[in-house]
Amino acid sequence: MSKPTPISGFPEWTPAQRMIEQFVLDRIRATFELYGFAPLETRSVEPLDQLLRKGETSKEVYLLRRLQADADGPAGDDALGLHFDLTVPFARYVLENAGKLQFPFRRYQIQKVWRGERPQEGRYREFLQADIDIVDRDTLPAHYEAEMPLVIGDALRSLPIPPVRIQVNNRKICEGFYRGIGLTDTEAALRAVDKLDKIGPAGVTELLASTAGASEAQAKAVLSLAEISAPDASFADAVRGLGVSDPLLDEGVAELAAVVETAAAHAPGLCVADLRIARGLDYYTGTVYETQMIGYERFGSICSGGRYDNLASSGNVRFPGVGISIGVTRLLGLLFGAEALSVSRSVPTCVLVAVTAEEDRAASDAVAAALRARGVPTEVSPSAAKFGKQIRYAERRGIPYVWFPGADGDEVKDIRSGEQVAASAGEWTPPRADLKPLVGPAGTGV
Repeated sequence: MSKPTPISGFPEWTPAQRMIEQFVLDRIRATFELYGFAPLETRSVEPLDQLLRKGETSKEVYLLRRLQADADGPAGDDALGLHFDLTVPFARYVLENAGKLQFPFRRYQIQKVWRGERPQEGRYREFLQADIDIVDRDTLPAHYEAEMPLVIGDALRSLPIPPVRIQVNNRKICEGFYRGIGLTDTEAALRAVDKLDKIGPAGVTELLASTAGASEAQAKAVLSLAEISAPDASFADAVRGLGVSDPLLDEGVAELAAVVETAAAHAPGLCVADLRIARGLDYYTGTVYETQMIGYERFGSICSGGRYDNLASSGNVRFPGVGISIGVTRLLGLLFGAEALSVSRSVPTCVLVAVTAEEDRAASDAVAAALRARGVPTEVSPSAAKFGKQIRYAERRGIPYVWFPGADGDEVKDIRSGEQVAASAGEWTPPRADLKPLVGPAGTGV
């Protein structure tokens, strides 16, 4: 068999990186549960008509079909695609299970998603997301939009990563402003502004003219709104200073001010009102979020989301919601690429139990079982080689302790310091810092 060629966009971490990922997921999960979010996992596939009905996603969806499927392709209920985010499947789940859920329903979901994007640093075709959403029946109070950044701020602060800044806007501000200046295709205008970082003001001006029918004066006004940014509610004065009036605009300004002020009281500096944030997906209707990691701004958002009112609806029944998603693989991929994270050892094992002779392996196994019963990650030496060779095996694996069973009593050796002491498997406990691998910023000695 020839050497396999890696497939771009489908990352496979090393064991050490995977341990870092597990650490990150455990911290995120713990924070989500502290805020009362319950776990949920949905299927990986959804009907294509559901995946394609909101937003410009058709080019990103991976189709699911059997190798021996009909040449004409799937149709009807057989037309399935891999989900490209966790919000669309969650909305479907709410509709299907509304009779079993208690509202407002708070859930977190940590799963892989698939997107047919061009792979590049920080962008993948298969990646892990960690989402939280709150949905309610008929109406959803705006205070939940202010809660989202608080949860994410706490989750990301619990990780050994650079600080983050959550950029917040409200689609009502944009749509109300665009209506106020006479633009009727507000969705096209929003999609154009969403590309501001990629194509610049001149490109957005051209796009506004070609897709939203904007005049030069209207495009200039749109860009003036997008330039407004403030770490507090003072952004509202800047918006009013543009001289545009619309009820939806006023509503959005009030809601965004509440989000920014709530975040400032909880975590000063966490949020900034940034009116160029639009989010490309069409289903957002209120507050929208994007998150930059300080020092990695050029790679874009690592965490995003927003308010949606019509995604989960059936007939006259609506389940408005608000959610935000951490791009876990994106976040870690950037930090792994910069070698910015480290783990104290590349295996979970804390103790290697030496084997004095193969006929005595049962004694070593008994020691290992006793240590594991007390929560100490332990493995037994693969062979009864000379003790020096067994110690070198532990060193190569990064295992800090070697246990030597003995007829007159056992001893355990810290192979980093050379200290060796008498020990009992039913009583000995390693220092807390050695019990499990430690994760931290590179260069901190973890």
